[in-house]
Amino acid sequence: MYYGLDIGGTKIELAAFDENLTRLYSKRVATPQTHYDHWLDAIKDLVDKADAHFAEKGTVGIGLPGFVNQQTGIAEVANIRVADNKPIIRDLTAHLGREVRAENDANCFALSEAWDEENRDYPSVLGLILGTGFGGGLVIDGKVYSGQIGMAGELGHMHLNYHALQLLGWDKAPIYDCGCGKRACLDTYLSGRGFEMLYRDLQGEALSAKEIIERFYAGDAKAKAFTDLFVELWAISVGNIITALDPHMIVLGGGLSNFDYLYQALPQALPAHLMRSAKVPPIKKAKHGDSGGVRGAAALFLSR
Repeated sequence: MYYGLDIGGTKIELAAFDENLTRLYSKRVATPQTHYDHWLDAIKDLVDKADAHFAEKGTVGIGLPGFVNQQTGIAEVANIRVADNKPIIRDLTAHLGREVRAENDANCFALSEAWDEENRDYPSVLGLILGTGFGGGLVIDGKVYSGQIGMAGELGHMHLNYHALQLLGWDKAPIYDCGCGKRACLDTYLSGRGFEMLYRDLQGEALSAKEIIERFYAGDAKAKAFTDLFVELWAISVGNIITALDPHMIVLGGGLSNFDYLYQALPQALPAHLMRSAKVPPIKKAKHGDSGGVRGAAALFLSR
């Protein structure tokens, strides 16, 4: 049995899957907020109950909204204060009496989609999340590519380049501060939040992403012009990522991934930002939605 845990700032969810990633069981609890030991105990209680339900010990994969150093096992998870800067791999391995694997939740999202039956034939899958933030994960031959210490896929902390700033206008380009402490990170532009901030600063009106998209489909000229600019900004930045990684397929998740126009416009905009011989990979919408985190965490123990 394969257990996946999606651990956030407010809830911890455990789901159990078979080798085909069919969900067989799930349970969730509130995330303890005050003591690290309580956090460890809450995870152990979920795992113990799942073990009892199946009368066997399952594997334990974890997805977190942050970075887990794959050399030290220490987590950098600002949204989960009790576990931030703690050696969670060592402590959970001891607490649960079995190997524990943990990854950034964007990597788990990418892994979940890469293991979907329709996508398993792709040797490499790049997952991009266009939600509150912008992030990604790369899966090669069914395994997350974590890099030297686990920082691979932190695409949201790459910076706007010359062409992006030129597109936005040298004299009026908004330069946003990022939560990482740097400025002009892609996270603050290519995300749903960035979509809204750019519209406000370039069009002079504060609207939600939903409202902008509704105006776009209603034929509003300002919304159409802005959406075309956003698609071009996305194509410039993601074109660089494609040039570096050359993935066989891209899958989009997060709130903006439900904007169907993107799947028509992005493949058309990308070639201008790629080398002449480059191939635009298929760009698909994620199939597993909110289940992607636990599903991908469980898949950390699968192999092709």
